Amino acid sequence: MKALKLLPISAAVLATLGSGIAIANDSDEGFYFSGYARYGAHFAAGDEAYVAPDGALNGASAGRLGNESNGGEFQFGNKMTSDNGTNWDLAVMLEHWGDTVGLKKFYAKANNVFESQPGMTVWAGRDFHQRPQTGLNDYFWMTHDGQGGGFTDLQIGGIAFDASVVGQVDGGGTGDNGNYAFTSKLHGIGLGDVGSLSFLFNYGFASDAADEDFEDYIGMTSYQLAAVMDFNHNGGWNQVILRYTDGAQDSVFMRNDDISTTMVHWEGGHNFTEQFELGYVAAYQDLTNDQNVQVYDNTEASRTNYNAIVRPMYSWNNIHSTWVEAGYSVVDYKDSGTNSAWKATLSQNISFGEAKSGDRPMLRFYATVGDATNEVTDLADKTELDTVSVGAMVEAWW
Repeated sequence: MKALKLLPISAAVLATLGSGIAIANDSDEGFYFSGYARYGAHFAAGDEAYVAPDGALNGASAGRLGNESNGGEFQFGNKMTSDNGTNWDLAVMLEHWGDTVGLKKFYAKANNVFESQPGMTVWAGRDFHQRPQTGLNDYFWMTHDGQGGGFTDLQIGGIAFDASVVGQVDGGGTGDNGNYAFTSKLHGIGLGDVGSLSFLFNYGFASDAADEDFEDYIGMTSYQLAAVMDFNHNGGWNQVILRYTDGAQDSVFMRNDDISTTMVHWEGGHNFTEQFELGYVAAYQDLTNDQNVQVYDNTEASRTNYNAIVRPMYSWNNIHSTWVEAGYSVVDYKDSGTNSAWKATLSQNISFGEAKSGDRPMLRFYATVGDATNEVTDLADKTELDTVSVGAMVEAWW
């Protein structure tokens, strides 16, 4: 999220809390306000307001457009340079994704700390942490938000390395719950004209405090391995993600020796003309439980999720655009049955910028239709669910 930098703090407070008009500052220092939010009305005339098969593993696997709820994250920070030449970023973020507003971030980051590594950033506190996200299905395929410390962008022969240790926050409290993650990333590996490559490795472990609350998982650990390939694409972009997790799925805070997951995810976009863009996703994820758990509302049940999404987008001019999104998702519980869902959304948009796919803020006025068929469910009234909804939503990042 691009930070909106402001002049004096008094002007920033008036701008953000009063009129909502921000005063920009071209300097790298000073107070800033940044965030992400989406809010609006979503009128549902069908059985369900949103479309999803039971047990989906790949996020909003039938597509997110016209199929997502409200919430937001609002960050205030200050960038400073000390007399000793170190550059500091001090920030706090509040989040609103439910009935309460909570503290999501409070951290400090500093660079120019070591003469031999001026671009390396050292951090400590509570922060978003290692949460790479896909677009059309809004899936955080790794997530380790928590509190701890580490560093990013340590240069090793032209390649950057990140490493941290974070603790999972104890519910609504201020401490850790005893589950920890060592996270790392090797990135900026150039592949010439082909593109670039990154590798990620994470390891989950626990203290005795966690063992007291999770007796069944005493002594267990977990790990993740992933490779991310960004391909150069004339007129667009493509990214392929390969991820294997042992003992967990998306987060190594989870530790269960019976669980393993394998994921392949392809996402990209192509600009056919100045006005017409196409976004697309195809993904596969398998979750295997050696105990073959088949409690159907249990997130640890063995199953495989396949899904595909396409989103053609046409810009009429630099204000107005029309998007159509179609998605299909299948969750195969192997011998127990199959769940599936399809969705189609038509959205008319008003954009800030040039009405392209990445321009925000955006006002959206949309209609969604879809259907979910669940052969594997513990709720008899959820076997056949149709969705017909209309809505108006603002989405913004800044």
